[in-house]
Amino acid sequence: MFSEKDKNQIKNRGSHIEMVKSQIVNFENGFPFLQIEAAASVGNGIIRLSKEELAKRIDLYESKISKNTKPLKFIPASGAASRMFKALFEALEAFENSNSEKIILSENKAAKAFSEKFEKFAFATQLQKAIQNEGEEINDKNKIDFLLNSKGLNYGSLPKGLLKFHSYKNGARTPFEEHLVEGAKYAKDSNGKVNLHFTVSPEHQPEFKKLLGEIKETYEKELNVTFSISFSQQKPSTDTIAVDLNNKPFRKNDGSLIFRPGGHGALIENLNDLDADIIFIKNIDNVVPDRLKQPTIDFKKALAGVLLKHQEKLFFYQKELNEKHPAALDSAFLAEAANFLEYTLNTKPAVNQYYTEKEELVHYLREKLNRPLRVCGMVKNKGEPGGGPFWARNSNGTVSLQVVESSQIDPESVQQQNIAKHATHFNPVDLVCAVKNYKGEKFNLNEFTDPATGFISKKSKDGKELKAQELPGLWNGAMSNWNTLFVEVPIETFNPVKTVNDLLREQHS
Repeated sequence: MFSEKDKNQIKNRGSHIEMVKSQIVNFENGFPFLQIEAAASVGNGIIRLSKEELAKRIDLYESKISKNTKPLKFIPASGAASRMFKALFEALEAFENSNSEKIILSENKAAKAFSEKFEKFAFATQLQKAIQNEGEEINDKNKIDFLLNSKGLNYGSLPKGLLKFHSYKNGARTPFEEHLVEGAKYAKDSNGKVNLHFTVSPEHQPEFKKLLGEIKETYEKELNVTFSISFSQQKPSTDTIAVDLNNKPFRKNDGSLIFRPGGHGALIENLNDLDADIIFIKNIDNVVPDRLKQPTIDFKKALAGVLLKHQEKLFFYQKELNEKHPAALDSAFLAEAANFLEYTLNTKPAVNQYYTEKEELVHYLREKLNRPLRVCGMVKNKGEPGGGPFWARNSNGTVSLQVVESSQIDPESVQQQNIAKHATHFNPVDLVCAVKNYKGEKFNLNEFTDPATGFISKKSKDGKELKAQELPGLWNGAMSNWNTLFVEVPIETFNPVKTVNDLLREQHS
């Protein structure tokens, strides 16, 4: 199947032939659907904090920070913004083939709303100047053309993190800037240092660094902090091979293999390279203006407080199980540890999984308690797309809390779809993670993924259909074997921008 030339190409990408062969097997066999047992809900897998508990968890987090706990904020920011402008690209194409702008806008409601409310966007002044500098008229077509293309703002080719989202008296802010401001409010260490890490595309990293150079000193003075900003790119070794519809390697005209990015699940490698006691994870487009930031700040701190509260006991069990001989561990301690694992950390043993020997139980508890810990914020389901919180049966037979995408649930199973319909919450990508053990040693996060939770989709290249494979999602299969807690967070903390007209919502105005 693979020539020496192919093998060299694979090696030069930092991958190896066995991994690529396993990807082809996945194309041939497909990925199994995840077996969900029940939708997680408040009181059944989802924690709801009272006002008193919220205050206590915030206090705990702030106390730990004052004692040199090191936080870091991790923001996936490599996605292009082109999907934000789908309706505008369609309108622009129609403009090229028609002389009637009114007819086009009457048929394209999103483009019409954009044009009519144009002056409300944070980038409006900059866009107007770009049009005028070219001596052009500010009409419907030019508003869209100059927004999307390189003769204007070139937003159709930029990542979301570099677009102007919000207006302020002293100018407009990008999501990149909003994350700096937000991070200063909850991810600051005891020395006033704010560590943020952005994953970006290689072609856009220079633009992010340029913007950082222009704004860093101003925000540091304004917020009385020091920013330590780092960047990384999705590693070529995490790309997956593309195949044709017969599951044979898809090749370019020169015979070389085609590899495609493995999806955001590949970022587990980037996360694995970072060193911090607490890592906050949040998407680049989920930001709000300063006047609406407080609920996000409070609940980020509270989620971290929930993590720290349970991590203290988790570390106790890790230390006892790892440093004592099984004979020195009494039955009461083991029963307590097993209860903590099942009823607090939400991992239930496989059906008929009984331990008649103490050594077997100790081995099981060591394996399950020596894992990274994550706390995931969940919002009430208001019809937004995205994965949801479920109790799911894992490949080893255990049942645990998982963030499950709709594509992972069997569409042909009435029973599975009925469970899915009862979901009360969904995942807004609001995570707080702890990736070290009781000794302060980092876990190797690659050891806690579930490779069987990938996804296959159809794409095209040079007019030919191909099949692409995505790795297990970052907060799905890539964290499948973490210890997991779900906490309800208010809908006010979830304000993503999926289309340009989302910026017209009250939350972004």
